[in-house]
Amino acid sequence: MTTHAQVALARRTMTPFGLSIFGAAASAPMVVLAGGIVTTYATTRVTALPLTFVLVTVVVALLTVGYTAMARQLGHPAAYYGILAHGLGRSWGVAAGMVALVAYTAIQTSLYGLFGATLAGQLGGTWWVWAGIAWVVVGALGVRAIVLSTWVLGGVLAVSLLLVGLFVVAGLASPADGGVSWEGFDVSGLAVSGIGGAVALCVAAFMGVDVSGSFVEEAVDRRSISRATITVVVVLGGVYAAASWAMGVAVGPHAVAVRAADPSSGLPFVVLERAGGIWVGVAGLMLVFAIVTSMLAFHNVIARYVFAMAREGVLPAGLAHTGSTTRVSAPRGGSLAQSGVAAVVVGAFAAAGVDPVGVMFTWLSTLGAIGLLCLLLAASVAALTAPAVVRGQRAGLWQWKVAPVLGVLGGSVVLVAMVGNVASLLGAVPGSPYPLLLPAILAATATAGGMWAGHLRRSRPEVYAGIGHGTPKTHDVPDAINVSI
Repeated sequence: MTTHAQVALARRTMTPFGLSIFGAAASAPMVVLAGGIVTTYATTRVTALPLTFVLVTVVVALLTVGYTAMARQLGHPAAYYGILAHGLGRSWGVAAGMVALVAYTAIQTSLYGLFGATLAGQLGGTWWVWAGIAWVVVGALGVRAIVLSTWVLGGVLAVSLLLVGLFVVAGLASPADGGVSWEGFDVSGLAVSGIGGAVALCVAAFMGVDVSGSFVEEAVDRRSISRATITVVVVLGGVYAAASWAMGVAVGPHAVAVRAADPSSGLPFVVLERAGGIWVGVAGLMLVFAIVTSMLAFHNVIARYVFAMAREGVLPAGLAHTGSTTRVSAPRGGSLAQSGVAAVVVGAFAAAGVDPVGVMFTWLSTLGAIGLLCLLLAASVAALTAPAVVRGQRAGLWQWKVAPVLGVLGGSVVLVAMVGNVASLLGAVPGSPYPLLLPAILAATATAGGMWAGHLRRSRPEVYAGIGHGTPKTHDVPDAINVSI
């Protein structure tokens, strides 16, 4: 199929720094500190959480090696869709694209529940009203050029990392037991019953680090995709390990689980208060902003998946349009489609009267985390099986063989731990069949995607032949600077 310039994304508008910002902002360090780490301590009682973060960081980093190598070579905005189409076959590509849309959308819409509940608790009102306000803000920014979103995400991320750094210093400076404890890195602390749940929650903290792959068509340098993604994984892994260690030191490694399970304990803000009372107010404000910017990051990724798949005819072609005749603005069709889906999902949960955090946020974010982990595993397999024409002449053994194999081995263990502990992650009663719905939804989505690809092969062979091959050639799209002139 032919890709026309008028449905191409802007070239050379995303710098390596901008790519890193999107990956880190999607993961939302403030949300992980205030929600993820506290919840993990409370539900798993694993004292070696810092070491768990280190080990999970290694696994996620290995999984991103093959993913980013493929993304860099292919240059496809719907990264998983393009990767699996070239590495495993066109039907696998469509299946991956559908799963990615479900997973990213689940995480993005789950944050509306968290945002609404957070502001309703702080300022009063109904959670879905606050969620509606966030929906307007994210939708308005989503149809604008990506540079604006990058500046917004970068500002919030910088302050968030400063606050997490202050938290670490405050926690380590005033240890609960009179001295800094290293028990959080004790290997024996991994041999406990809650380790599977801890691994699963640690993996969930990294979801979003892969989003830079969807900006490859707009990147100044494709090679920066690998550097940006892996750097974000390593940096965030260090940040999360340090923050969980500081929390254990500040409260006491054997007392932190009990304190974390107590809603009145005020973790992590009571520790941050030691650095100065003003920082508690700033942290509360930045937590709200961090949720919004994480939603915005995922919104932009989903918009690019919809745009890229529509550009190739896999999704309705009407979704493959941008918002400007200069061809350098956002994928408006995909952005508006994502906003519409988010409105329906949030509206459905609001109408059902469910808990926006205990049900909406927890279930949807878990669904998304499992889906994205499956996709990272599949991308590593695709890297192993990719033909020489995809790998290129300078294909390295580490990127295309060693790291993907290690990633598949480690990622498979993590996936088993996540699926095996899905009931405890959701707070479901033992023996409840409902947690099985999450992997069933992903399996059904992948199956539907494969069936749709089969339909395209029979009824629209020209579209099927173009699956994963719809990115424009380098000189088909002018650089943004040339357009502005």
